[in-house]
Amino acid sequence: MRILVGCEMTYEFVQETPVVAMLNVHASRFSDLERPDHLLTVPSVPLEGYRDTFGNWCNRLVAPPGRFTLRTDTVVRDHGNWDLTEPSARQDAIQSLPAETLLYLLGSRYCETDRLSQTAWDLFGGMEPGWARVQAICDYVHDRISFGYEHSRPTRTALEAFDERRGVCRDYAHLAITFCRCLNIPARYCTGYISDIGLPLPHSPGDFAAWIEIFLGGRWHTFDPRNNSPRIGRILIAYGRDAADVPLTLTFGPNTLVGFRVTTEEAAPLAGA
Repeated sequence: MRILVGCEMTYEFVQETPVVAMLNVHASRFSDLERPDHLLTVPSVPLEGYRDTFGNWCNRLVAPPGRFTLRTDTVVRDHGNWDLTEPSARQDAIQSLPAETLLYLLGSRYCETDRLSQTAWDLFGGMEPGWARVQAICDYVHDRISFGYEHSRPTRTALEAFDERRGVCRDYAHLAITFCRCLNIPARYCTGYISDIGLPLPHSPGDFAAWIEIFLGGRWHTFDPRNNSPRIGRILIAYGRDAADVPLTLTFGPNTLVGFRVTTEEAAPLAGA
């Protein structure tokens, strides 16, 4: 399967403004790209690429005053299967966890493990450790939070999402991550493209999405508390402890987002394929 992905984001800047953009497909999918997903800007400005602490690809630039557009697109070759599930996956003992996963047991900017620990153990502590416990967390979060773009707030934490019972995909992810970490299960935040391929019409407008990865049975597994169902064509851009680590754009000055478009759709097969 070929999946066309890309985005176009247009800003109005009142002054020359440094920007960090995290819009490229994650390195784990580089071999699946039919062409490089170079970041393009209008007007053109110099870009400096680097990898952050988590290995995500970032671009530094300085946007000029006025209207400024960031754009990227590519075609990703995908197996076309639904997200994998592994109900037999067991929770790893802390002493057996790889050292690089321990960071994802700790509290972070939006995931207040210290304030939700007792709640997590009260709700899920009596369950058999492993896949079923994580799925129960996702079921609970999916049912507790009411989704709506009008509920979006960039400062909302997991505890606030729990109390307010509303939010967007990042809030579902933060709350599920926090509950998992409270129960000694490494959990990390992911952002990227999720398609509606294989789902009945009508499809919602294209957007970026947040989901989570959970370390069980010696490897990372995908869970999606917002949609709470498998998807075809989930394409990672970046992962970190929570949304603070993976902003799609980080702007160091006043600006207004005046245009936003995200594309995730099945592309036609290549001629002769």
